[in-house]
Amino acid sequence: MRELLSSIPQTGCVEWIGVRPARRENLTKLPEVHAAMDGLMGDRFSGGEKAKRQVTLIQQEHLIAIASILKQQEIDPSLLRRNIVVSGINLQALKEQQFKIGEAVLFGTGNCPPCSRMEENLGPGGYCAMRGHGGITAYVLQPGKICLGDSVTLA
Repeated sequence: MRELLSSIPQTGCVEWIGVRPARRENLTKLPEVHAAMDGLMGDRFSGGEKAKRQVTLIQQEHLIAIASILKQQEIDPSLLRRNIVVSGINLQALKEQQFKIGEAVLFGTGNCPPCSRMEENLGPGGYCAMRGHGGITAYVLQPGKICLGDSVTLA
């Protein structure tokens, strides 16, 4: 099992980036962000070195599933309150692993379950639609720039 977990042949791609400057504020969509040792520059969760939730990530493929469950054409990533949307790699495989995203290296700390705000942001059933599709949390091991289109791989 260890061998299977230590090899992920897929390469992901950064599809969307956003930061939230303060609690309950909307996310600001960005073309790039700097990952510092205390989190993403400009995000409210920055400031705590190796805090489990410095960075939140979700899969583009799961946005499609959430939209389908809610009978919507698409979901605006900013409504999901995650910092980075990636495609092409299973984020669950990056839990408890070091991974490179752009110039930065992150460590996957665990699942990022939905919060009750999903009912406000997505409408009735938003919370349940996101269960199992919330993505992962991570902290920064090595600072660097993360840009739209950057690769996501095991470090």
